[in-house]
Amino acid sequence: MPVLMGLFMTCLLFAGCSVVGKRTADEPSYTLIEKDGEREIRRYGDMIVAETVVEGRYSTTSGPAFSRLAGYIFGKNRGKQKIAMTAPVIQEPLSEKIAMTAPVLQEKKGTAWSMMFVMPEGYTLETTPVPLDASVVVREVKGKKVAVIRYSGLHSESNLQSYAGKLTMWLEKKGYRILSPPRAASYDPPWSIPFFRRNEVHIDVE
Repeated sequence: MPVLMGLFMTCLLFAGCSVVGKRTADEPSYTLIEKDGEREIRRYGDMIVAETVVEGRYSTTSGPAFSRLAGYIFGKNRGKQKIAMTAPVIQEPLSEKIAMTAPVLQEKKGTAWSMMFVMPEGYTLETTPVPLDASVVVREVKGKKVAVIRYSGLHSESNLQSYAGKLTMWLEKKGYRILSPPRAASYDPPWSIPFFRRNEVHIDVE
């Protein structure tokens, strides 16, 4: 039953996808500072994120973390507004609905992994619904400069490390100072054809 519920929630979450599985959710706005092929330097503004941390390896923490955040998005919060949400087949009244944005961010924290959903533009700490699950935290991420490398395929830990290495070499060559460990940014649902998936590695820089 938990597996079926997880699949159901995932289908609803990505209901706006096209037939090839590409997500159509909004993305956080940014200013492009530099571009070199698949590598970019971006300036992001302040963002509100919902975050959860799960102990374990990358491959085993993604599912539980995603389920927690999906639950929050689908009404496990203190919002009282009921909104009918239209899905391909199912329509269900929910408590306050929060639109899904891309990407989903993951980063390592000691022996655990953090996953974050970025809240839609316009939300503040005061207006974002309070999670009912104590393992989900809403916080503000201050604006920063981020180095990015884009790739297609699976968003696995091995790909994260491989592309993080390529991005790090480029940053060192360009003279940028690295300020954070690499984090994974996934833009497309898991059923997307790997070749068409948009994945990124993000590293904060000075």
